[in-house]
Order: sequence, then C-alpha cells, then structure tokens
Amino acid sequence: MEISGKTILLTGGTAGIGREMALQLKDKGAKVVVTGRNPDRLAAMAREGFETISAGLSDAAGVDALLEAWGARNLDVLINNAGQLVDHDFRKGTPDADATDVCIYANLNAPIRLITALAQRLQAQPEAGIVNVTSGLAISPAARQPVYCATKSGLRFYSLALREQMKNTNVRVIEALPPVVDTQMNAGRAVKKMSPEECARQIVEAIEKDRDEANIGMTKTLRIAESISPALARSITLKF
Repeated sequence: MEISGKTILLTGGTAGIGREMALQLKDKGAKVVVTGRNPDRLAAMAREGFETISAGLSDAAGVDALLEAWGARNLDVLINNAGQLVDHDFRKGTPDADATDVCIYANLNAPIRLITALAQRLQAQPEAGIVNVTSGLAISPAARQPVYCATKSGLRFYSLALREQMKNTNVRVIEALPPVVDTQMNAGRAVKKMSPEECARQIVEAIEKDRDEANIGMTKTLRIAESISPALARSITLKF
C-alpha cells in the first residue's frame, strides 16, 4: 500500500506504539488523525501537527462519540491500536469485574464496532486497510493476564475471519502481533522489551508491503514454537 496521501484513523495514538506509528506514518506523507484519553498527550500531538480526537473506547458511548467526531469524511486506513490491560489474577485476590468489562470492551468490542461502522467507507476507496493490533499473547496466553489474552485472541480470530470476508475487496486486513514493548503498559516488568519505535516501524512496513500479519520481534519465535507444538508455546508464555 502506498501510504503517502492516505487518511488514517489511529486509535490510542498519543503514547507508546501508537504515537510512534503516527509519527512514522506522517513522515511518509499520510494524514493521521489520532485518538486518546489524556488531554496533555492529545495537546502534545496537536503541537506535532496531528488532528486529534478525544475519545475513550471502553464503552459504546465513547465509540459513538469518536464516530460522531469523524463525521462523514472519507477514510483509507483504520488502525485499531488502543488497548487496556487489567490485573486479573486470582492468586492475588478476587479480580475487579467492572475493570474486566472495561478491558473486554476496549480491546475487543470497540475495534469491532469501529470496523462495522467504517467498513463500507473503506470499501469505497481504491485502496484501503484495517490494521488490528493484537499481541503475541493472542497466540499463547500468560497466566497473569487471562482477560487481556482472551481479548487479543478474540481480535485475532475476528481478524482472520474478516480477512476471508474481505478477500475479494480492496480492503487489506492486517494483524500486528507485538511482543513485550517498552511502554507504560509494561512499566516495571523486568523482562526484555522492544522499543516502541522499532515495533511501530515493523507495523508500518507490514502496511506498506501488504502483509497479512506482522509477527514482531519475539512473536516470530513464539509462532515457530506454536507451529511445532502448542504445548511448547504455552509452556513459554504461561510463565509471564
């Protein structure tokens, strides 16, 4: 896909992987509109020359507000990058059910609702794309993050099925599967982390090269392990 000249809606685009994607896509000539919840980060992105939309995607009202703000304008690429992590570990106590619901909505329901609302608009373009950012943990779960893993696995399978539905259209469905990345979500974790700049670079490259999947960093190794033995892959990730 030729990125220059494309209009891109990037959720969760004010920090971490999303911010780096926004900067790299803008450098390649795209018009990138970013969403986020933090006013200071939104203002910082506006100073960088981005159009911003304040939107929390943890419930239907937030998704509807984003769609209302987008209005009737055209769209070439939708990047579902926004996500949330919830602590759901019975070894530490009873998890917060309300926080669980928020995570499920933000990570799975919101991308599906946005795709549903914007798919027809994407199909009207000569060349278009949907990019769903899942995780290496969509392949094999981590014991301490079962809800996060379930949502990312759900979005992975949604992406696989959606790609089949869209195969005779002009819309490319791309799934990006990052490893552990050095972002606020993973702050304090004493594990090897990829830089958000490099993770974003590989996702942008996948968009440019029309790849169905971007298996990034250690996710490539996990994919190999999973292809040999799903039990082997689980033995690696369940310890995280």
